[in-house]
Amino acid sequence: MQTHEIRKRFIEHFTKAGHTEVPSASLILDDPNLLFVNAGMVPFKPYFLGQQTPPFDTATSIQKCVRTLDIEEVGITTRHNTFFQMAGNFSFGDYFKEGAITHAWNLLTGSLDDGGFGLDPERLWVTVFTEDDEAAEIWEKKIGVPAERIQRLGMADNYWSMGVPGPCGPCSEIYYDRGPEHGKEGGPIVDDTRYIEIWNLVFMGKERGEGIGKDDFEIIGDLPKKNIDTGMGVERVACILQNVENVYETDLLRPVIDVAEKLTGTRYGADHESDVRFRVIADHSRTGLMLMLDGVTPGNEGRGYILRRLLRRIIRSARLLGATGETMETFMDTVRQTITPSYPEIADNWERIRSVAVGEETAFLKTLESGSHMFDTWVDGAKQRGETVVPGDVAFSLHDTHGFPIDLTTEMAAEAGLTVDQEGFQELMSEQRARAKADNRAKKLGHVDQSLYRPFVDNHPTVFTGYTQREDESTILGLVVDGELVDKASEGQQAHVIVDRTPFYAEAGGQMADRGSFTGPSGAARVDDVQKIAKKVWVHYTTIAGGELAVGQKLHAKVDDAWRHQARQAHSGTHLIHAALREVLGPTAVQAGSLNKPGYLRFDFTYGQQLTEDQLRQIEEIANGAVDSDYAVNTIETSLDEARAMGAMALFGENYGDRVRVVEIGGPFSMELCGGIHVEHSSQIGPVAVLGESSVGSGVRRIEAYTGMDSFRFLSDEKSVVAGLATSLKAQSAEIPERIDALTAKLRAAEKQIQQLRNQQLASQVGDLVKQAQTIGDIKVLAQRLPDGVAAGDLRTLAQDAKGRLGSEAALVLFVSRADGKVPFVAAATEAAVDKGVKAGDVVKTFGEKVNGRGGGKPAMAQGSGSDAAGIEAGLEAVRSLIQQLG
Repeated sequence: MQTHEIRKRFIEHFTKAGHTEVPSASLILDDPNLLFVNAGMVPFKPYFLGQQTPPFDTATSIQKCVRTLDIEEVGITTRHNTFFQMAGNFSFGDYFKEGAITHAWNLLTGSLDDGGFGLDPERLWVTVFTEDDEAAEIWEKKIGVPAERIQRLGMADNYWSMGVPGPCGPCSEIYYDRGPEHGKEGGPIVDDTRYIEIWNLVFMGKERGEGIGKDDFEIIGDLPKKNIDTGMGVERVACILQNVENVYETDLLRPVIDVAEKLTGTRYGADHESDVRFRVIADHSRTGLMLMLDGVTPGNEGRGYILRRLLRRIIRSARLLGATGETMETFMDTVRQTITPSYPEIADNWERIRSVAVGEETAFLKTLESGSHMFDTWVDGAKQRGETVVPGDVAFSLHDTHGFPIDLTTEMAAEAGLTVDQEGFQELMSEQRARAKADNRAKKLGHVDQSLYRPFVDNHPTVFTGYTQREDESTILGLVVDGELVDKASEGQQAHVIVDRTPFYAEAGGQMADRGSFTGPSGAARVDDVQKIAKKVWVHYTTIAGGELAVGQKLHAKVDDAWRHQARQAHSGTHLIHAALREVLGPTAVQAGSLNKPGYLRFDFTYGQQLTEDQLRQIEEIANGAVDSDYAVNTIETSLDEARAMGAMALFGENYGDRVRVVEIGGPFSMELCGGIHVEHSSQIGPVAVLGESSVGSGVRRIEAYTGMDSFRFLSDEKSVVAGLATSLKAQSAEIPERIDALTAKLRAAEKQIQQLRNQQLASQVGDLVKQAQTIGDIKVLAQRLPDGVAAGDLRTLAQDAKGRLGSEAALVLFVSRADGKVPFVAAATEAAVDKGVKAGDVVKTFGEKVNGRGGGKPAMAQGSGSDAAGIEAGLEAVRSLIQQLG
């Protein structure tokens, strides 16, 4: 039974019993304690904890989960997986022990015809908590499990809690006996390899207190409601129902191993070391795809680091097995084909996933070979010297020069029988971080010696007057040209100008710096950028436009009015977008970065899923409603504690002093700590046009928008497009969507009609095709490529027609086409051919190997789909050879 069928039967079993089906939550939830969702009950935690009232009494789900604490163990044994699917049923004060036990038993032992899994009840064992006589009695008296197959275990094994004060309760686990060839007799307490756990039923009726570990806590009392939380391991059940040794042999992972064999030229099962690498590839490919599906992108910390580590382990494992070219796209595409039936959203996100995976491989392959060579060279020398520890500086060099995560270096060292000086590595990393912070401050200062600015920082901090002025009189305190302090700067030179006071806003808080000019008695300069040093000195990037500037000169500083006006619009518009986001999405939408420049803003925020068109419309409407309300924009200087007491939000990445600046727009509508330049009234922002939103990293989304005249121009352009469509379609603007839908429907109907006519034409030619059948041995073989565009269902109809025309003869029909970028194929064998050993399932498997596809079915009829049309002729020939061998 395929994994997709297992999932389907599970959900149908519980929905028929009145449970509400709840789709899998994202692997990324707003839970500070979890990197990823790691159990089926996680999305239901607020209900179990009493934080929210559940909208249903009973529910069922198949939750995707990721556990990454033991990544290094993956592949070494066949028991570790990073991604898995947990099927569960939940009761919130409805049924309890007897209901949970009965539901599970009926599904596991129910006949296949009745929607069950058809497991032999004689091979099922159960465990209960030592003191849970009630559960034991239900199993024995109500279900009929013999007492000798009911075993009792203590709190460490059969008592569940979240590890913190809250709901808890005894549990009962169901095990399947895989047979004596897998281990000792005596049930799960003797051998949990032979007796494999497939389902855990948690009877959540108690409340626990403080404590540590799995069994060192006090049971305080009863919960107001008795709840049920169960988890059935989909992959483990698949092992049993597919009669395979372990999860790597199931239909969702074995195809990846098969592909890896072809790409590497190494055979799975040849030796343990190679098998570990095959399993790493299979496991990590699936996990990586599912993480990218939920928006995680490779990075150097948090979720992004986990993904990067998984992808790089795939790449390195493939190389060690013998792969010479790029492999990531093939691995990911294999996972896509196997798992998309359960997660159809993969199809819509495939191009993004493929691009991220291939990009990571391309980047890592550039450094893997040189880094591995460096490491291997060092190891050879170390072994000759009798050394057993990789020094911290060697590990750091691999990280800094070749992009090797310390985990990869540690793993490579372990394979060579060595350890790594982790302390020395971390010390060098800390030094690098300190340098990086200094470099970040200097990145816009031409990497000049920071000591040049120290006298100004210590003795002449800049007075910023830009909150109230756009022009001011300044005195030049210092000039820097080509990294050196100078007395004068002449026309055409790039100079950093330091003055005593300035109206120019220095880039900070996501707002770009002002532009403008300096004018003096003997020269002028264009101000192109402004940066701060030590938050005290404003450094003006200038181009001397005429004459010369000299230290001690008086200057007239003037901010570009249009630039400042549009920059203020964008920055204040960002505050409106932030407030609107929180109103629509709730307080979990927290700022994670921003950029404001004249007429344009982008706002990054933490959120676990893509926004809908309706949510974007609401955000835009709320922001423009604030513009229309003409709210006063007030700034308040106060203490940090008082600002927080007022409800002002502190923003991402900001360090605040004792005194802070609060920007308030419309009272409670928006109140944030912000040092930027803003409008005086919200109406001055002008219209806000939201362009859209996208994912920019691990759990981070981005909204982009125009403000002011840029917004007007954008909307005007959109209006022109709509007007052009209206003219072309001879319709009113409001009628355009309906008219386009109608035209699309007509086009689809026409395409369908054309295809039907083609199929009818093909059907009329089936008789002629049958005459072209070849006789191979004593089997007639009609293996034909039909014209492009024939879908799988139509291929099946045509194959059945041809099979029928061949009557009682021993014959095989194989039809293949190319449709919608895929290669569908169908095989049909007559009864006489089946009697002679021809199996349609074997035929489609043989053909599928040539077109990068898979398939299956019954001996008389099978079908499949591939992706490589270039292999069609080779596939047809392989099928003819297969029949020749049978003869």
